[in-house]
Amino acid sequence: MSEERPLIGITLRHELETERFYLARYYGEAVEAAGGAPVHLSLIPRAGYVASVLSRLDGVLLPGSASDVDPARYGRDPLPGLGVVHPLRDETDALVLREVERRALPLFAICFGMQIWNVERGGTLIQDIASRLPAAIKHEQGAPRGRRSHAVRLSGGSLLAELAGAEGAFVNSHHHQAVESVGENLRATAWSPDGLVEAIEDTRADRFAVGVQWHPEIDWEGDEFSTNLFRAFTRAARESQAKRGETLVAAG
Repeated sequence: MSEERPLIGITLRHELETERFYLARYYGEAVEAAGGAPVHLSLIPRAGYVASVLSRLDGVLLPGSASDVDPARYGRDPLPGLGVVHPLRDETDALVLREVERRALPLFAICFGMQIWNVERGGTLIQDIASRLPAAIKHEQGAPRGRRSHAVRLSGGSLLAELAGAEGAFVNSHHHQAVESVGENLRATAWSPDGLVEAIEDTRADRFAVGVQWHPEIDWEGDEFSTNLFRAFTRAARESQAKRGETLVAAG
């Protein structure tokens, strides 16, 4: 019998015009190739639903989004340059993050996912880089989306530096918001040339929880660093799966 794959929950996106949930194919494909089994999570902001689904999962991936985090979630008024806000996405991801924290599940947060994770930990965001920091480099590179358009500096000793095998990397860039203040039990571990935070990691040794501002799921096959990120996340989910199995056996 083949080994059972760890179940990785991935929250969906919300298209307001058609009321559809959707998700780019690359997230699930990257998880599957790394040895996980992707499970799409509907944007239903009900605590009972979220708790029930996450009780069966071994890890969570929070993907990017065409929307922005509602600044009300971090106590700010909306400023010029703020994009569209999708309440179903914000509210569901927030519930998912609280359940991830309660269960100490492995977490991989990408772009918007990293931003809302930081906000849920008490951090804040720059609502629009171009209007707030006009001297910043271009962070919305456009097409082709897989092109690595700028460098990031990686903190020595961080998980990201270990996975990159270096203290720097080249990444793609598709965001107009950024982390401003870093939330509780988090630390910045990557920065773009203009000093903006490009990655955060949980400071607690017993957690696998990492967020990146770029999109490693795009052209993950062509980038060893991206492949390593998904493999490390899936390994952590496999360890979580084993612990969950031990708990179920003990309870039985």
